[in-house]
Parts: sequence; C-alpha cells; structure tokens
Amino acid sequence: MSRPFPRRRGLFLQAIALLSILFFPFAALAQAQWPITVTDAVGRQVTIPAPPKAVLLGSGFNLVALSLIHPDPVSLLAGWSGDMKGDNPEIYESFVRKFPKLADVPLIDDGSGPGLSFETILTLKADLAVLANWQADTEAGQRAMEYLESTGVPVIVVDFNNEALKNTPANIRLLGRVFEREEQAEEFARFYEERLARIRDRVAKSSEPGPKVLMEAFPAPDRCCWAYGVGGLGEFIAVTGSRNIAEGALPRPGGMMNAEAVMAENPDVYIATSSPGGKYSGFSIGPGVKAEEAERTLAQAVDKPVMESIAAVRNGRVHGLWNFFNAVPLNIVAAEAFASWLRPDLFPDVDPAATLAEIDRRFAAVPFEGTYWISLKK
Repeated sequence: MSRPFPRRRGLFLQAIALLSILFFPFAALAQAQWPITVTDAVGRQVTIPAPPKAVLLGSGFNLVALSLIHPDPVSLLAGWSGDMKGDNPEIYESFVRKFPKLADVPLIDDGSGPGLSFETILTLKADLAVLANWQADTEAGQRAMEYLESTGVPVIVVDFNNEALKNTPANIRLLGRVFEREEQAEEFARFYEERLARIRDRVAKSSEPGPKVLMEAFPAPDRCCWAYGVGGLGEFIAVTGSRNIAEGALPRPGGMMNAEAVMAENPDVYIATSSPGGKYSGFSIGPGVKAEEAERTLAQAVDKPVMESIAAVRNGRVHGLWNFFNAVPLNIVAAEAFASWLRPDLFPDVDPAATLAEIDRRFAAVPFEGTYWISLKK
C-alpha cells in the first residue's frame, strides 16, 4: 500500500505556488506605491522616495498629530524641535512616560521653533522633514527648507493653525498617506468632519445671532488685552454664529485692544487662553493642570476693573481654553467647547469631554490628561 505523504506534500507545494501567484501582484503593487508625490499644506508638490523611517519634526507639537494616527510615533523620529517641550513640558512628560526613547531624540533647535540648526541636521540621517506652516512663512524656515532639500531630504509643510476647521482633516489625511497610516487617518478625519458638520448644520438652521465675544490670549493683570482676531482660534467664534469684537478692529491674527474699546463693545462672553503653569500669564490651563487650579487662576485673571465692568463677567459667562489647541488636530474639542459656551440653546447635548475621551480611546497613542477648558461658576 502506497504512503499518502508524497501526494499530500505535492498538493501542499501546489497550494503554496498558487498563493504566491495570487499574492505577488499585491506585493508588487504595494512596493510600486513608492516613490509617492503629495501636495502639502502650502501647495508644494513633494516627492518622497520611500516610506519615511527617520523624520525631523520642525515643530514638536506635530508629534501630537502623528500620535493620533501611529501607535509609536517616536519610533519615526530622527530629530525634533524643543518647542513643545519648552512651552508645555507636561505634555512632553506624558509622551516620555509612554515612550522613554523620546528623551534621547536629538533636538534640532533651541526650542524656539523657527531657528533650525543646520549643524545638528547635518549629523542626522533623516529621510523626511515635517515643518509647520508658521515656520515655512519665516525667512529661517525658508532657509531650512532649501538646505534640507539640497541635501536630498524632502520637506512637507503641515498646517493645523491657519483655517484649522478646513485644513485639519486634509492635513491628517496627508500625514496618513506619507506614513502609510491612511485607514487610521481617514477614520480621524471623518470623526472630525462629522462633529464639525453638527455645529455648522445647527447654526445654519438658527435665525438667532450668537453673542458678542472677547477672546484674550495670555491675560495679564497689568494690561488689556491681546485679542484674537478672526484667524486661528478666532475661527471657532465665527463657526458658532457669534461675533468676535476684534473683527474689523484688528488684523486677522489679532492684536492689542485697549480697555476703552473693550468696555465700549461690552462683550457678552469672555474667553481667556493660556498654557500650563501660567508661563506667559497668571492663568494656568492645559496638560497636567487640575481643574481647581485652572478655575482659581481664571478667576484671578478677570479680577481687574476693565473685566468687572463688562457683561460677560457680570453675568458669569467667563471661560478658559488651552492656547495650543491652535497647533494640534485636537482643535475639534475646542470647537465643541465654543459651541457649548456660546450657543447652549443649540448644543445642549454637545460634550467636549466625551469627544476627548473618544479620541483617547480610538486614536491617541498617549492619552491627553489635564484641564483643557474651564468655566467659572456663576
């Protein structure tokens, strides 16, 4: 009686050969996707020859963006800027706790962001650089881009700041394409767009105007007031159908508005922005900050004559926000906070805390802990 093993072995080899034939076109297709050419945030066509493995981050805040689409964003880094570490050391520490190797990633500047060190970059074997839009607008940033490209390092520019409501989903999709994380990036982009559409749709159906708003960056006891214009976080006022009192009075980014002008406008709502520890003002809010600290320091920020005279403070419509929402894709949480503060009649069911919790659960490689928005108790 013949043994069955040779026949079974032959069938097994035939199956392997068939699978190889079936699989080969897909493997070849995946390999053929590189090099790729993408259009970055400022409209530049950039060709990237191979999947990036050693990336330079011109702004450390863009590590947050990578962490929403990649399970180990630190593994991608060859070097990075110290701006996030300097401005928000608490969020830096949260990343180091999850990814200790981040502490050893070389800094490519002094923490100021635009001043990228050519000497340091030269020592790093990078295959891609990612700059923020505000860096690409500076002379130092332009020089850095020219230098990197002259050494064969492609540069892409991303923008989570200028027209954030329009640009954030597109830039997440851009990073997803570049880092072969398209499915995760698409999920986050749709998550963002669905929540933004809810705000836009309800505002469009309302015939009532929103309130007048003053949004002050880094409030200080001895001056009034650096007010956001209609750009950056100022967009989040307009999307709710409310009016920014700086509109028409200040440039798009914003600027100083004197006390007399603020009192004459008499805003219905006051929003202050700042960072952890009150580095740039007495108001402390953001990563690592307890709610009690944020509320106490916000109350101190409005404890001055000009603020006590306006309707917003008299009526208890005083709020605070982490300033650096204007640098990261988490800004959809800020949009929901604005909606709930400015139009509570339209958005009684909008809960930014639930949205942030879902981001932590579904997307974030590192959970976002701290107090990112606060309201004074009436």
